[in-house]
Amino acid sequence: QTEFKKGQRGNDFLHWGQGIIKITSSEIIFKGKIAPGPDYKIYLTKKYVEHENEFLPIKNEALFISDLNTFQNFIIPINHNINFNDYNTILIWCEAFKEFITSAKYR
Repeated sequence: QTEFKKGQRGNDFLHWGQGIIKITSSEIIFKGKIAPGPDYKIYLTKKYVEHENEFLPIKNEALFISDLNTFQNFIIPINHNINFNDYNTILIWCEAFKEFITSAKYR
């Protein structure tokens, strides 16, 4: 379990998330709110990042998990073959505008 918090370096009034994230072997559960926007993606990264200029250089190493089409309280089923121990951060990214939305370190 981890938490998205407002106030990250890449946050502003249009790009933020706030709430609790739980990762299980079969799903990602979020209780909270994310600033609405287009073309959101969920990624896992091996390094904690909190701004687009930190994510873009490692994006090709990040693991795409799912598209995100809702902005509060969601459950996303995940592939059972994902080894979450290979990563330490969950991140929400706006692909359309190449904008960091939020991230949280889970280990």
